[in-house]
Amino acid sequence: MDSAETRNRLLRAPRSPIGAVKAHPIAFGVVAALALSALVNRYLAKKAERENPPIGRFITVNGVRLHYFERGTGTPLVLLHGNGSMIEDFQCSGLIDLAAKKYRVIAFDRPGFGHSERPRSTIWTPAAQADLIAAALKEIGVTRAIVLGHSWGTLVALALAMKYPQEVQALILASGYYYPNARADVAILSPPAIPLIGDILSRTVSPLLSRLMWPLLLRKIFGPSPVPEKFKEFPEEMAVRPCQIRASAAESALMIPSAHTLRNRYRLLQMPVAIVVGAEDRLIESEQSAHLHRDIPHSTLRCVPGTGHMVHQTATEEIVTAIDMLADQNRRPVVVTDAA
Repeated sequence: MDSAETRNRLLRAPRSPIGAVKAHPIAFGVVAALALSALVNRYLAKKAERENPPIGRFITVNGVRLHYFERGTGTPLVLLHGNGSMIEDFQCSGLIDLAAKKYRVIAFDRPGFGHSERPRSTIWTPAAQADLIAAALKEIGVTRAIVLGHSWGTLVALALAMKYPQEVQALILASGYYYPNARADVAILSPPAIPLIGDILSRTVSPLLSRLMWPLLLRKIFGPSPVPEKFKEFPEEMAVRPCQIRASAAESALMIPSAHTLRNRYRLLQMPVAIVVGAEDRLIESEQSAHLHRDIPHSTLRCVPGTGHMVHQTATEEIVTAIDMLADQNRRPVVVTDAA
């Protein structure tokens, strides 16, 4: 038989289904494992929400339902938490208790965190969040507030001061990220924000990985200080819900471009600014804060020795001192010299 004819017959012969049969159980197993993990994560998220009900009130502004907590009387003090966090971070730190003795403290769950919504129809840049917070403050009758932001919350605080300077009498910026640079953690943490793929990750694999990485994360953000006993009150299971992981990933992806957008406008700020940073911050280098201090000549800088990223937790009194210092300052406008 001609070799060409033999070859053609072999090509026309039906292929063995053995390879496909072997592949099907593997694919089925992967899909089943993902589906099971999604169900488990959904159950754990609902359980976390039942066990950690809202501690404050809700307000709907611009179609977004925001959760906020209010305590005390006096000059308004607005608290904006960092990425992946929520009101309970400020609560368990003791900052709310201390500040409420002198101030009307208003702490927000920023969009997508804690019990606040984060509609996907909006890209939640610092400017978009500033618009939302400004509208919420107006709704609850807050004007001329001192605004404190921690970590990613500093970007929102800065955007709020830039867009609504008449509503911000002073800024306290703690452990912030202000200038774009190369960061490997952004590439690692951002995938759950990718459309479709991110939905799968945030509902299946990411919550499980987050629980495994939680102890390492705490050592990084608190170090060199030990994790304080009081932080056990922070609801970890709320932070690893699929919805909050997706919000955290989105903010990780927005961090560098947001700093790039804001960086050239810092020197235009005219209200008093206090910058507080842990001298040994392992998450965001303290030079970021030193650079900001140089760009805002009338600002003050306190670099707390032996303290890491969670300066409001491990050096709470330093934050209260910064608040008091700004509250006591003369209200006359600060004269700013344009260094450009």
